[in-house]
Amino acid sequence: MKKSSIWLIMLLILTAVVFVGCAGSKSEEKVTYRVATDPVWPPFQMIDEETKEITGFETDLIKEIGAVAGFDVEFVNVNFDALIPGIGSCQYDIAASTITVTDERKEKMLFTDTLVKIGQIMTVAEDSELVEKTDFAGLKVGGQTGTTGAIMAQDWESEGVSVYRGYDSIDLAFLDVKNGQIEGVLSDNTMAESYVKKLGGLKIVGPLYSEEEIAMAVCKNKPDIAEKINQALKTLRDNGKFEELYNKYFTAE
Repeated sequence: MKKSSIWLIMLLILTAVVFVGCAGSKSEEKVTYRVATDPVWPPFQMIDEETKEITGFETDLIKEIGAVAGFDVEFVNVNFDALIPGIGSCQYDIAASTITVTDERKEKMLFTDTLVKIGQIMTVAEDSELVEKTDFAGLKVGGQTGTTGAIMAQDWESEGVSVYRGYDSIDLAFLDVKNGQIEGVLSDNTMAESYVKKLGGLKIVGPLYSEEEIAMAVCKNKPDIAEKINQALKTLRDNGKFEELYNKYFTAE
């Protein structure tokens, strides 16, 4: 074999090795983002009773977003009261936990495009005759600490309407309503509907007391992540996957 042919073969082998090495490097570049969530907010996020895994509309959605945008997600189960300051101080890359967009929060974190719109509503015991805000004068109204519902319940207390009781976990508030420990709980309407179905002995009353936009929050120092999420969201809306997930969790019987 001629020497020139040997060198040509060696060059081809080296080229192939470099190509494989580069391909391997690219695959290793796929990042994993830490996603904070408080999985007690069905149907957005909750614990599957059989698998014990975190599931729900927003949980599945961020997985789909990651698949489109090219990143993996690592869920971190954290109480909502700690989640908001946690994403504000960039302990997490993303927070997906039924977060209401507010001007105050915008100062501390970035928000993605709006996922859905919801509102605060009152849940009471099934045999309760309480309906309107004024009906709760002097009575106990619960909310999960740090949430929009809790802030509203505290505002009601400052107005002299009702007495606020805070909870570390929203499911405990609903259980206390059912068991007669408090008279009502303020929460997102979608979540209230889910707990009414799940626990029984409860009902939703009165009007929606607010209109809120729900979005994912992102560490303020990582605008590139927010942009990735928004681009992937558009893709999922365009290809019908977003609507498929929404119908699965919000309209399924």
